[in-house]
Order: sequence, then structure tokens, then C-alpha cells
Amino acid sequence: MSLLYDERPSAGEAEGLLILHHGRGADEHDLLSLGDTLDPERRLHVVTPRAPLTLGGWPGYHWYVVPRVGYPDHDTFHNAYRELSQFHDELWRRTGIAPERTIFGGFSMGSVMSYSLGLGADRPAPAGILAFSGFIPVVDDWQPDLAKRPHVFIAHGRQDPVMEVGFARRANELLVAGGLDVEYHESDAAHHIDPAHVPAAVDFVGRTLVGTSNAR
Repeated sequence: MSLLYDERPSAGEAEGLLILHHGRGADEHDLLSLGDTLDPERRLHVVTPRAPLTLGGWPGYHWYVVPRVGYPDHDTFHNAYRELSQFHDELWRRTGIAPERTIFGGFSMGSVMSYSLGLGADRPAPAGILAFSGFIPVVDDWQPDLAKRPHVFIAHGRQDPVMEVGFARRANELLVAGGLDVEYHESDAAHHIDPAHVPAAVDFVGRTLVGTSNAR
């Protein structure tokens, strides 16, 4: 595989694929336990890739450089986009699980990559996107393709000091105006995954992949 990763196989034959992209300064192990939480019956194959970038003075791994929140650095963003595209393609081939039986999820910077790959004009659409505390990026040479039709789950905290809640609200408005099916949640949380949002996310994962298990 092109990126390092961790994974948790399903209990039996996988009914789908859940790919979780970590946030800034974390690694491939960070969200693996979230996969267990979102898929308690172990119906899905869960994979957590490591971002490709290290930055001097910063711990962990990064998907791109942040000159300004909401506006990723062009070159590092597109490099991560290419590497993650290759990773997803290899994963679909290796597992035999199709994009339409896949959910992309992520926290913070990982949500940005989930939006980017899930709505990229040159990429296959997944069944769903889980975006915890993230945003749809503004970056040259990439635009969200609103003809894509993944189901989208957005959860964000109103007290988030890193990515303010307006990013989530604008993403919701853009996607709803484009005709996508969006489930939107806010709470008084800061920059973390609010446990209060998790039950709805578990339901979203189950509903999104219902009826897709025979799609090969």
C-alpha cells in the first residue's frame, strides 16, 4: 500500500469498508478505536491510513500545511490527495469492497480529506462521508463536485477554537443547496468528537450501508 495504515477486519465477511482519516499531528492508530465504536457489531472492515507529511517542530503526521484555516497549502494538499487516492484504489482492489460500499470518515484535518476525496470530480463517490469538526476546503485546482451523491454526516462544536462552527454551517448549506442528503449536528463541544454525537453517527453508518452489501 502507498501509505502506512492500521486496520481492523470485520467479524465475518465484510459488508462494507470504513476508512477513517486522522487529524493534525496524529497517526494511523488514533481513530482505530472509533471504528470499533461506530461499528460495534464488526460488520465492516475498518482501515486508518497515516498522513504522508511530517513538519519540523510539530508532532505526528499531517495531510497538508496550514497557512490559514480553511485554505490548505496547494502543493501539500494535492500531494496528499494523490497519495490518498492511490491508497483508496489499492484498498478497494485488495479487499474487493467497492466505493459504493465505503464510508469515508475523519476528524479535523481528516474530515477535510474525507470531503476532498468523497467529492472530488475525478474520484468515485463513496456511500457516505462522516465529517467531525472539519470543513470543505478552499484550494486552487480542487472544487467539490455536487453531482456526487454520498450521504453526509456533519458534527461540530460551537466552542471549537481551532475550526470555528461556521465552517460546518457553510458546508451544510452548500451540500444541501446542491441536493445532497446531509445529517447535521451541533453541540457546545470544543475541538473534539463529542460523545453526544456518537450514537447518531453509529446509526448513520448502519443506515448508509443498508442494502449495499450485495453491490459488488
